[in-house]
Amino acid sequence: MPRPGQQLHPHREPVATRPAATVLLLRDAPGTGGLEVLMTRRSAQASFAPGAHVFPGGGIDALDAQSHSVADRRPAQSALHLTQAIAAIRESFEELGVLLARHADGRMADAQDIAAIDRSQPFAAQCAARGLRLAADSVYLLAHWTADRDLARRFAVPFLVARMPEGQVPVADEAEQFEPLWVRPADALARHEAGQFFMIFPTIRTLQRLSGFAHTQAVLDAVAHERPLWVSCPRTGLLAGRQARYMEDEAPFGELALVCPDGQIAHPLDWQSERPVALLRNLQRLTAPNPGVMTGPGTNSYLVGEPATGFIAIDPGPADAEHLDKLWRAAGGDIRAIVCTHSHADHAPGAAPLQALCVRAGNAPPPILGLPSAPTARAASRFTPDRALQDRESLVLQAKAPERGIHTLQVVHTPGHAANHLCLLLLEDGLLFSGDHVLNGSTTVVDPPDGNMADYLDSLERLDACCVQHGVEFILPAHGYVLGDARGALARLRAHRLAREARVLAAMQALPRGSLEDWVRHAYDDVPQRMWPVAQRSLLAHVERIRALQPGND
Repeated sequence: MPRPGQQLHPHREPVATRPAATVLLLRDAPGTGGLEVLMTRRSAQASFAPGAHVFPGGGIDALDAQSHSVADRRPAQSALHLTQAIAAIRESFEELGVLLARHADGRMADAQDIAAIDRSQPFAAQCAARGLRLAADSVYLLAHWTADRDLARRFAVPFLVARMPEGQVPVADEAEQFEPLWVRPADALARHEAGQFFMIFPTIRTLQRLSGFAHTQAVLDAVAHERPLWVSCPRTGLLAGRQARYMEDEAPFGELALVCPDGQIAHPLDWQSERPVALLRNLQRLTAPNPGVMTGPGTNSYLVGEPATGFIAIDPGPADAEHLDKLWRAAGGDIRAIVCTHSHADHAPGAAPLQALCVRAGNAPPPILGLPSAPTARAASRFTPDRALQDRESLVLQAKAPERGIHTLQVVHTPGHAANHLCLLLLEDGLLFSGDHVLNGSTTVVDPPDGNMADYLDSLERLDACCVQHGVEFILPAHGYVLGDARGALARLRAHRLAREARVLAAMQALPRGSLEDWVRHAYDDVPQRMWPVAQRSLLAHVERIRALQPGND
């Protein structure tokens, strides 16, 4: 983790969460079929999400945990999940008059039962008095949401799912909830986009996930394993001056976790190349104005250091005079070294002109450091540094008074994307600068002969070991936002590569006389066709690795 003294914002403790439960009552649309979910509108005077369209639910009461004896339970259903299911059943009855309960003979509760139970009185006891058992065994865990760290009121909420009992009709309490309606997830989302159906972030994201299911049974089948399909505590940043929330699997999440760990809504997420973006007190990012299909929003140049120690520039990018001038000015003209993670044209060409800029300002020339390009490099990627870095070498920035600052970058040789590719670890803060080896928002191209898939996968394993050794939680890529959950990101990337390789092998086996173009059509049919020429380079790298591992696949 970054040192607390390097954080941009003072620590603040997020508000403690309160336990609650929400239930999504599902049905297949009468006549036409297709999944529908029951939603209702909250009171405009509600203290939380006033006027929003929501699923029924609310806080968990002490009586919910004391009502296990009147509820049916699946063998694998934990005590906590049973309490949550009971709370959801109670809330759906109190708010919408939907009763998930059974008679002893297995019949679901009917209109007579519903009319006999007072919504304002203790719920479970009334059900038991009528010989009803709560159908908690038919309520499954879909997801778990914890409210954003920035909110003044925060809930920890399991989102549960159940099939709507046949013959029952929802009737709102007209106090907390109004206007119950059945709606297809896609229709609710379309109405929200049109400004006609206000919903809060967890509701929107849940409907987006639900829209991928064709019918109720498909949802119930997906959650039968007793584990949530997702768990999320979103984070919020600023995009075009407005608040924007993101889940853990969305690109900006890791950056927000690094810059605003306690949920401060202060970090701009807009991509621009006009000014550097502060990520920590000792870390700035300036994105070069070279956006494109292969570079995403542009090449990220990083400055590590502070005025007391001077700065190391990582990946100066293309030889763009304005970009390099901004990088130099962001360092106050005090650049002590320039490091190139590899020699590709969007990373290294700016090194020499940045060095010259420092010299023209009257400073000693900062050395250009990296690994020389291998003979396999393409002509546009030829690179000779002033000094070749050694694997595990440390580059140290230290103030004259040591207590005022020290920043140590350790070199890790990571061939794969390019033979001379290296990554850098900022040891004191547990950060990994990944160059092009790990990206956010796209997959690295491994282009033989300079690229090698076996080396690439081995380097991923080496980076994972570095993360364990140095407690790395964040990856700073050359393209895209900061990645959080460093080890998880590496594991997912490796799994993606191996899954792709399995598809390449299947294509080779199905079309043993096929060409690379034939195999790309089969192994990359989930990738836009315009990207197939690029994908073909990585496919070739997979083919080379497959043939090395299995010589019979020729």
